[in-house]
Amino acid sequence: MTSSAPTHSSGATRAPHTFRTVFPVLALCWLAVFFDGMDVNIYGAVMPHMLDDPGLGLTPGSAGTIGSWTTFGMLIGALTAGNVTDWLGRRPMLVVSVTLFSLGSAVCALAPGIGVFGAGRFIAGLGLGGLMPLCLAMVLEFAPPRRAALTTGLLMTSYHVGGIAATGLGLGVAPEFGWRWVFWAGVLPAFVAVPLLLKYLPESPGVLFARGQRERAEQVADRFGLPRPTAVEAPAGGAKGRLAAIGALFRPESRWATPLLWVASFCGLLLVYGVSTWLPTMMRANGYGLSSSVSFLMVINAGGVVGLLIAGRIADRFGPVRISAIWFMLTAAGALLLKSHLPLGVTYIVVAITGIWLFSAQVMVYAATGTIYRDSERAAGLGLVTGVGRTGAVVGPWLVGALAENGNQSWGFTTFALAGLAGAVAIALVPLATRIGRGGARSGATAAVAVAKA
Repeated sequence: MTSSAPTHSSGATRAPHTFRTVFPVLALCWLAVFFDGMDVNIYGAVMPHMLDDPGLGLTPGSAGTIGSWTTFGMLIGALTAGNVTDWLGRRPMLVVSVTLFSLGSAVCALAPGIGVFGAGRFIAGLGLGGLMPLCLAMVLEFAPPRRAALTTGLLMTSYHVGGIAATGLGLGVAPEFGWRWVFWAGVLPAFVAVPLLLKYLPESPGVLFARGQRERAEQVADRFGLPRPTAVEAPAGGAKGRLAAIGALFRPESRWATPLLWVASFCGLLLVYGVSTWLPTMMRANGYGLSSSVSFLMVINAGGVVGLLIAGRIADRFGPVRISAIWFMLTAAGALLLKSHLPLGVTYIVVAITGIWLFSAQVMVYAATGTIYRDSERAAGLGLVTGVGRTGAVVGPWLVGALAENGNQSWGFTTFALAGLAGAVAIALVPLATRIGRGGARSGATAAVAVAKA
């Protein structure tokens, strides 16, 4: 009887490519993104306590500026991670990213004033910005194609579990021991995640192949049941290869879809980081108590976990573009509701439901990106979608901080509603843009054939 297990030419048995085979990679990336979410949300969770600390000298305006320093560091980290990955590989870059944001948290814990504190948040941002696109690219590469959206959703639940952990630290540690001890907790990733990533996370077969390590690339692919990388599928190495990969994002089939994905990511990350940074302070200004205001951040992240589990499954059936557009619209509605001072119990419900839509709307933009680009373009596409989108993460905290400085915190909710509406329009137009691009490409090819025959 012939074995049903697939084999390669050397006779070794290959693992089947199922959801189970991606689990080790998913689990390790989940842990890394958990600490990412914890670090990002720590600032928002302790900001009310920092504003009450006269020795630090933090004001609403400077708080928003520092929030933007963090996300500006993320922008630089996201845009440069791809080039450094060509030299080091994805696994070492993940380790560097985790180490950087752990170091940044230590600087914040020791900061004597807002200048050093801002520098610490910038350093943390460098690591945070590089980590997310790397984890997304790793998980999408190892995931079965029909489970890409679900796998992406499961990965991103870790961000919100990290946000819940940060809020718990803000509620349980900051009032009694001070806000600095919460940032000391942000140093833990260097001692927990880094050793596990170094020991257990495999390197990307595509990156190994591009670096000329074909035998090792095939061994990793066979171990996890992946198709063996080819020259067409593997990302090109070096600066020249990186520029070629970026140029490929503007081939006729995707030249119009690419900027729309960037706009959707901008709006999504404006929402994610604007809310993560300012929700407790905005709710406190809206008349809620300090403990309730901080706990809203925990509730909205809990909603985010539920939303990602729902969105991943639905998107695998109906498509991530459609789900992302609907989720953006529902986020806009939730933001407008939060502008009103509702009874506390009703507010908790609205915050939780808004969390279901808000965070998964952005994650489905990432899942949609994976369906638009070819295998060899996916890492560059995700890197730019997250990197350009980080400008929204820079604008969000700064803009709401400027509004808060002038006593107009309630306009922050209007800003979030407008961002949700713009994100919905941008992502909804991606399929149309793709069809137009493909039509133009076919017309060009037909014209070229006619000219050749003439």
